[in-house]
Amino acid sequence: MNAHEYAVQANGSFALPDACFKIRGLMDNEDSTIEDFANVISVDPSMTSRLLQIANSAIYSFPGEISTISRAITIIGTQAIYNMMLVDVAATAFKHFSNQAIDLKRFWRMSIFCGLATKNLAIKAGTRDIERLFVAGLLQNFGELIVAKITPEIAQKCEQYSPEQLPWQLQKKALGYTYTDISAELLKIWQIPEKIILPIKHFNEAKTIQINKDVKILYLASRLALVDSHPDEFIFDESIDEDICKNLNVSSDDLAQCVEFASEEAENILTIMNGGLFSK
Repeated sequence: MNAHEYAVQANGSFALPDACFKIRGLMDNEDSTIEDFANVISVDPSMTSRLLQIANSAIYSFPGEISTISRAITIIGTQAIYNMMLVDVAATAFKHFSNQAIDLKRFWRMSIFCGLATKNLAIKAGTRDIERLFVAGLLQNFGELIVAKITPEIAQKCEQYSPEQLPWQLQKKALGYTYTDISAELLKIWQIPEKIILPIKHFNEAKTIQINKDVKILYLASRLALVDSHPDEFIFDESIDEDICKNLNVSSDDLAQCVEFASEEAENILTIMNGGLFSK
């Protein structure tokens, strides 16, 4: 199968709920009000609870408690609410996923860490739309979950990466493309904005192509996440490209602070999004 065929087959298992499409429709309608958005979200008590948890988490770090969907929309904005719904979909898909082909705890830890690191690096690099970049970081490797579900034997082969054969190199060898290509195709089916898809599709080529800051930020965050999950195998200095850091005006101290932030908050976010499934 090619990347698109994987995404099409996976869409039945990892489909967006109707509420996401309704929210997207309201976003495209200039006459929509905050009440319109709140009415769609509040119909689902579980989603309301989860969104409020995420809105009050370290992802946004707002002073004071956000206790209503209307207030969350007012403070965060409709795009951020939509992005959080995507996060919720990813968390739900993962929570109900059962498969021995990959290390599930490693997969989700890396995804959360990458999302948090992407957000933190975006702030340091002076990039706007940090919520959008958090979602890009979180969902960039969703293709791994798809391959593990549809063709677990291939996922097992791709799980055997090492410093000599990096994850994306092994994926290309086994599939002819990477997990991120599958992620991008699924997000296209979900009608996700191109600004989220573009860095996911191209960040592994950040050293050879010039597109925008988002690609470079996601490249750095993904490498930091790899080192975080495999500290005995991957070395920080060998995994980070100094030229990309200079291009983003990100210092070694910035990277250290980013790692500290993502490490501290990853378990908290895992607890919120997975109901304590992987909490310590």
